[in-house]
Amino acid sequence: MDTQVIIYSTPTCHFCHSAKAFFDENGVTYQDFNVASDIEKRKEMVDLTGQMGVPVIKIGDNVVVGFDEAKVKELLGK
Repeated sequence: MDTQVIIYSTPTCHFCHSAKAFFDENGVTYQDFNVASDIEKRKEMVDLTGQMGVPVIKIGDNVVVGFDEAKVKELLGK
């Protein structure tokens, strides 16, 4: 799959862990940015979504706020 997948997450976020487990189980390569410690990526996430909620999952040009498994599967073509 050529689509770039990025997840903005925090270490204590249950839904972030679920999303990353989903990616791992489905062989999806992704970049994970810890917005609890990475101020630049936190700003990037807020600029992208206008909010502080995590996870924020970016698949290509599409952004999903929260872990909506059905929407993520659709965007990944799974």
